[in-house]
Amino acid sequence: MTTPTAPVLQRTAEVSRNTAETKITVKLNLDGTGKSTLSTGIGFFDHMLDQIARHGLIDLDIACEGDLHIDGHHTVEDVGITLGQAVHKAVGDKKGIRRYGHAYVPLDEALSRVVIDFSGRPGLEMHVPFTSGMIGSFDSQLTYEFFQGFANHAFVTLHIDNLKGVNAHHQAETVFKAFARALRSALELDPRSVGVIPSTKGSL
Repeated sequence: MTTPTAPVLQRTAEVSRNTAETKITVKLNLDGTGKSTLSTGIGFFDHMLDQIARHGLIDLDIACEGDLHIDGHHTVEDVGITLGQAVHKAVGDKKGIRRYGHAYVPLDEALSRVVIDFSGRPGLEMHVPFTSGMIGSFDSQLTYEFFQGFANHAFVTLHIDNLKGVNAHHQAETVFKAFARALRSALELDPRSVGVIPSTKGSL
């Protein structure tokens, strides 16, 4: 008996979102090598998006022109929305994926845990007691808005907890790295479940 092999998939997507507040284009390859080209106008946010690409092994291009003369809210939230739309488009019918992913990531004194389920049901539970309101020019409150936008439009259930942390930069970085690792795990193709949707319902 021969073991079925997974078909070669092109899990790529390009999504644009243009509003009066932001103009965004996201291009990604879920089966990439972690390359990224990022331009949002917020340096620390670009740094966090780079963590998603590198540790998620996702090739990621994001270009955003936002109303930063007001603040970073629309930019960060809308990038989360557009990235979620792109991931949802690229993952397709979810046949053969592991569906669930989790990761713990430390950085010095900080430790965060992220758990994700490609359930088709959007939901976010996030508990991150940031010790500073600003990290460079990035408002730490907007971390929630980014992940809320992502979860709603990638149709995932997402649990994010910062378990320890004193330095806000470290807190944020462990969250984004753990998210990347959990995302990578959930999106991996399972050789024991080729062509099968990972749900007793038969759809996700």
